[in-house]
Amino acid sequence: MQHTATITPAPQRLRALERANAIRLARADLKRRIAGGDVSVAEVLLDPPLEAGSWAIGDVLTSQRRWGSTRCRKFLSRHHIAETKALGALTERQRRLLACQLESSLPRELELARA
Repeated sequence: MQHTATITPAPQRLRALERANAIRLARADLKRRIAGGDVSVAEVLLDPPLEAGSWAIGDVLTSQRRWGSTRCRKFLSRHHIAETKALGALTERQRRLLACQLESSLPRELELARA
């Protein structure tokens, strides 16, 4: 009996690499738009793009201005959500809760920034 190893064809690996690169580029673009204020994290939570489905919620939150790991950790711990939880794994209730909390804290942050 002769044993042969099966090798994944190169085109499949290349397609996987291209897909991973496209996701990284889309996330980087989304991160820039969040940091620039063009898109809010609340909007991303309520209607996440496909590329952000496996993105950790902590990474999404820290892409905002004035949001570091400590603020992110405290915010998520109030709602018993891990920083490493994927955006796509959040329940609809969790998404709405976080978006509501983020939107309600926005006017207070604007006042602090103006002072």
